[in-house]
Amino acid sequence: MKSRISGLKTILSAGVVALMVTTANGQDKPLAGVTLTMASQNDQFASVLAKLAPKFKEDTGGDLRVEIMNYGELLSKTTADFIADTAAYDLVTMDIVWAGAYAENGYSVDLTDWVERDADELKLDDIYPVILKSLGQYEGRYVAFPFAAYANLMLYRKDLFDEAGLAPPTTTEQMLAAAHALTKPDINQYGFVANGQAGAPGAQDWMLYNSQMGGSIMGPDGLPALNSPENVASLEVYKELFIDTAPPGAIDYDWGARGEAFNQGIASMLETWSVGIPGALDPASSPVADKVGVILAPVAEGLPLDYGVGGWAMAINADISPEQQKASWEFIKWLTSPEIHKEFNLMGAGSFMRKSQMTDPDLLAAFGEFLPLVAETYENGNGEFRPRIPQYPEIQDYLGTAVNTALAGGLTPQEALDEAQARALELF
Repeated sequence: MKSRISGLKTILSAGVVALMVTTANGQDKPLAGVTLTMASQNDQFASVLAKLAPKFKEDTGGDLRVEIMNYGELLSKTTADFIADTAAYDLVTMDIVWAGAYAENGYSVDLTDWVERDADELKLDDIYPVILKSLGQYEGRYVAFPFAAYANLMLYRKDLFDEAGLAPPTTTEQMLAAAHALTKPDINQYGFVANGQAGAPGAQDWMLYNSQMGGSIMGPDGLPALNSPENVASLEVYKELFIDTAPPGAIDYDWGARGEAFNQGIASMLETWSVGIPGALDPASSPVADKVGVILAPVAEGLPLDYGVGGWAMAINADISPEQQKASWEFIKWLTSPEIHKEFNLMGAGSFMRKSQMTDPDLLAAFGEFLPLVAETYENGNGEFRPRIPQYPEIQDYLGTAVNTALAGGLTPQEALDEAQARALELF
């Protein structure tokens, strides 16, 4: 394993004094003359990060360049940058499931000492524990720092449920029954929609449902358990939902397509990350916005609350110079500060993570319909339903193929997961 954090103690003790510059009007601009380049996932927060660049310059003197990419491009380009030591990016938005690979390969600066030193400034007690642990840490060390947390919630059509005399589902069993009852192909109405596309979309969506139905990707021995009876049973239910209650072509849907199917009134239920909910409640993007309700994601009857938590953390490239590392850390602290992070969300980032945000009057005025549900999800959250281990990217690929193949009927759920399990064990 390549180590890239040597000399970090020296960096920490040096502080940011060398970066301090005083302007003619007497205001400190600690990052004057510094340019930070960020590789960002193209989630809703990406455009907001770019829009905040002038504010960052005004406050600190530093310039921020944001390069926005899709999920696959972000993973491939940043991994290539890390491996080649080209230091093209100072900051990288890191999916939480990449934490193991980042730690194992020394891709990012270990931020643990900085986090402990600046704990009061960061106001760590104001950030939900599940977010601090799942979004940035690996084996107790910070490989990145959280900035965009998501809660998995369910959107449903209030009007269709009322017409059918159905209550919003609180269990997986009720959701399955409602999906069948609300599917009416003759009027292009379907009960359910989710990702079916091979690769990350199908794998990640199924893993959410799998967790809510009592399944687990890893066994108690620390090895993959992809073909456990619980996992096979949940994939059988997932397949039933797709075959009997999802729109035609849903087997090829990714996050954007599934959201559009719901927003356009084709699907009656959709589990989605909280980052996408404002769009579903906005008449400008959703013709059925006034008919949409938001509830907690249903969990199988008899199981403890196990709500999916996901999101992104900000990592600092271990290849960049000590000065750039210090400047990058200053940016992270600036972005995640209560004041700026509130503005970040008011501008549409959909990345709530602080307890204080759940009771903030301005945020409640804008997002009050679902913020209490976000808070409850975080309080009972599970950020480990996708295992954050170094082998995760390969396991995700195997599961993405298995889910899509099972949905298409090429293999049974048991056969598809048996095949994925055999390949996953080879990684260990």
